[in-house]
Amino acid sequence: MYVTPTTNHKQTENTTQTLINAQVVGLPDKYWLRLDDNRCLMHLEPLISPIPPEFQDEMLDIEGDWLSLGGIDLQINGGLGLAFPEVTQDDLPKLREICDYLWAQGVDGFCPTIVTTSLENIRRSLSVFAELWGNPQPNTAEILGVHLEGPFLNHAKRGAHPEQYLQPLTLENLKQAIADFAPIIKIITLAPELDPSNECIEYLHSQNITVSLGHSLATESQANQAFAYGASMITHAFNAMPSLHHREAGMLGAAMVYPDVYCGFIADGQHVNRTMLEVFLRAAKHPFLVSDALAPIGLPDGVYPWDDRQITVTNGTARLENDTLSGTTLPLLEGVKNLVKWGICDLEEAIALATVAPRQALNLPTLTTGQPMNLLRWQQKGKRVTFSRL
Repeated sequence: MYVTPTTNHKQTENTTQTLINAQVVGLPDKYWLRLDDNRCLMHLEPLISPIPPEFQDEMLDIEGDWLSLGGIDLQINGGLGLAFPEVTQDDLPKLREICDYLWAQGVDGFCPTIVTTSLENIRRSLSVFAELWGNPQPNTAEILGVHLEGPFLNHAKRGAHPEQYLQPLTLENLKQAIADFAPIIKIITLAPELDPSNECIEYLHSQNITVSLGHSLATESQANQAFAYGASMITHAFNAMPSLHHREAGMLGAAMVYPDVYCGFIADGQHVNRTMLEVFLRAAKHPFLVSDALAPIGLPDGVYPWDDRQITVTNGTARLENDTLSGTTLPLLEGVKNLVKWGICDLEEAIALATVAPRQALNLPTLTTGQPMNLLRWQQKGKRVTFSRL
């Protein structure tokens, strides 16, 4: 069941406000916060610090609930029935509607993900997203840049990606796919073993594009080489890659212990076994949540088109006709609630995995004074978690 914030996400009136008795994700004890008319965080002080009289006019008691920034989703493939590899100029209103929908689901920003498709589709989609990127609007989810998941993937680990569009990973092919869109491309998922020289990773790193390893058969050694050349992320841990093995850690094992490599994972109860997810979260240095949501997110279960195929969505899980797991339709912050419900994380840890960790993965600002803040208030009763926008 989707969580709809109790506040109007299109509210335009700005008011100065002091929040008291708040727990803040990532900080000990309780705090009071002061937001100015533009929702900039001007003061963040321990509760034991006195609140100036002039700040006591508009006070809201948070009653010990947790506060955090909104979620950041670095892997989401579509929304409200629109698949991101298929967007055209006519879809701009729908894209804005998707941004509004994600905002209502507690997401501050996202990387629309274009999965393996034709170069024509990739370039068309990038040109459309370029019109919305770099021009953030208030009270709607921001497009942070595009995530290209493919087409440079290992055929044996392609999963639901269409094999006819997979390409060899060469510098020439890479530059052809990127064309003039490097500034809008935030992340590229690729299989590093397809380029033993690692010159493609080195080139992407020079273009300030985050390289994420995925849909791959890379060994531990090959992964470590890729990290040394600048790769810094793993796409949907455990999925479309070899499992952990006691004699070969593989790409995932290497990533879990490598300094400054961030591992995305899905917490929908289908993509990763709960016990294995607990092992992963105890061992990985830098995990973060993604939704990996497909185009039907925001729509009911049913049968939907997916490129030239169909997917069937049942209880939020999407599968191809051959039963291949292709994704989910659950919003990012459902993963937070699942981690708490399953007893894998406490609430603060789970919130951080969807809000702080993905920001750190892309070197985005976290809770900082002087910056505009879109805050979520989290409430917990037993293992039931809800949130609302302030």
